[in-house]
Amino acid sequence: MSLPATTTAARAARSALSRQSRPSSHTLTSTLRSFSSSPIPSSSSFLLETRSRRTNFTSNISKSVPKHFDVSKKYATLTEKASSTVDPAEEEAQKHLEQGTNHLENGEMELAKRSYLKSLEIKQNSSALFNLGVCHYHERELELAIQAWEKSLELSPESSDAHTNLASAYVLSKPSRPDLAVEHLKKAAQINPKDAEVQYNLAAVLEACEQLEEALVAYKRAFEGGIARAEQNIRNCTAKILGAKYGPDVTGDLGLGAKKEE
Repeated sequence: MSLPATTTAARAARSALSRQSRPSSHTLTSTLRSFSSSPIPSSSSFLLETRSRRTNFTSNISKSVPKHFDVSKKYATLTEKASSTVDPAEEEAQKHLEQGTNHLENGEMELAKRSYLKSLEIKQNSSALFNLGVCHYHERELELAIQAWEKSLELSPESSDAHTNLASAYVLSKPSRPDLAVEHLKKAAQINPKDAEVQYNLAAVLEACEQLEEALVAYKRAFEGGIARAEQNIRNCTAKILGAKYGPDVTGDLGLGAKKEE
């Protein structure tokens, strides 16, 4: 079990992550990685195929939100044909799932939560649990969001999106748990190693926790994956590493002094 992060590390995780972000006008509805109203799988053989729309974390909810988190809104579809025999209970659960997603899209959090809970009463499914977590996150009910996403992972353990959202929730928790955020982002990276945004998020949290060598590796992967702003993070992180080893004069001579980001 991971040890709780120190107060100093927690503050660093919140402030450093926010400094590395780019402002966004998107609302929180479009920033968390969330499932839409996909059909509920009746067996574990169903796989999820996703398509994404890239967005940034919002800047108008709270100054403490780790706005650097680049996340996607996911729409899940079945890759295999469902059985010709339709279960009425599954149809009813699906109806409530779709209603919940419509409410979520319209920012009607309480109505969305009710619909997802009704869906779950009829049939436990990862999509309803996942989006229920999104609703709780909207309302800053972080413990409940974490519980919903953890349960979602029990049903869909290969969801990198659930791990990414859990990382965000742990950073914002009081006390903040950047150690658990790192744990979940590493799992997300293992599941989807080509996701450059996950690498960037992982690097930012690692840097805030002063795990600079690992952070540098993740920043480089993010840059190679197409996140251009990671180039400056690479320079800054390299400067910190060299400065710690040889002193600030060396980094200055090499032209690697950390540049303040706008």
